[in-house]
Parts: sequence; structure tokens; C-alpha cells
Amino acid sequence: MAMKPRMEYRKANPQAFQTMLQMEKFVRSSGLDHKLLELVKTRASQLNGCAYCLDMHTREARENGETEQRLYLLNAWREADVYTEAERAALALTEAVTLIAKEGVPEAVFQNVQKHFSEEETVSLLMAINTINSWNRLAIATGMSAPADLPVR
Repeated sequence: MAMKPRMEYRKANPQAFQTMLQMEKFVRSSGLDHKLLELVKTRASQLNGCAYCLDMHTREARENGETEQRLYLLNAWREADVYTEAERAALALTEAVTLIAKEGVPEAVFQNVQKHFSEEETVSLLMAINTINSWNRLAIATGMSAPADLPVR
């Protein structure tokens, strides 16, 4: 059941929205692969249950050349052989940071990330994870939902 929007946060506080856009701009210009970023955004949005962001990021992933198979298997990435070791490390970090209250970020998860990403890239990856979690929370809290009338591209 789609939620009715509670408010238009973009209009209610444009400065807050601009701050989020600046975070997004940083993430997009960080040098991290855009396909990887869309996997991270989609996985965090799955964990948070954000239909609006899932719709947006699966569309953007496909536009960036992501395959349907990899998107369909994302929820079970540990059992699917279609992801690289670097993507697996990023997805594990995404889950740990998104669900941080559960057990923090285990040392093994962080060490594995450092095998595949430089320190600068790791910070950019953390910024990407934090940014999508912020977008998810804004969308869910304000009642945004996936548009029902958009055709699949």
C-alpha cells in the first residue's frame, strides 16, 4: 500500500535539500564506479525498505549498464557468483553501516574493504552509504513512495 506524502520536504526546507544535494554531488564525483554506487544505493534501500529510492536506483543502475540478473540477485548477493570481490566488500560494508546498531562494523568487514579500496576510496564509499541512508530516511519519514505510473525504461 503506497503511502500518502506527509510533506514536500524539498519545498519546506530548500536549504536542507541543497545540503543533501551537495552530499550527493560529492559521492557522484568521488571517482567510485557508478555501477558500484548504484548497487550500494539499491542494497541500502532494500534494507531500509525505501520504495521510492529502490525505484530510482534500480532504474539508474540499468541506465548505467547494470544487468537485470545482478539487480534481482542483490538481496542474496552472498550466494550469487555475479559480483566481484570488491563489490562484495562494498556490499558487506553497506549492510554493516546501514544496520550499524545491530553489531557495529565488524573488523573483518572493514579489513576486507581495505583490500579492495584505498583509504580515500573507503571514505568516499562510507559517504555514499551515509548519503543513501539519509535519503532513505527522508523519503520514508515524509511518506514518499515509488511512482505507480512510470513505465519501465
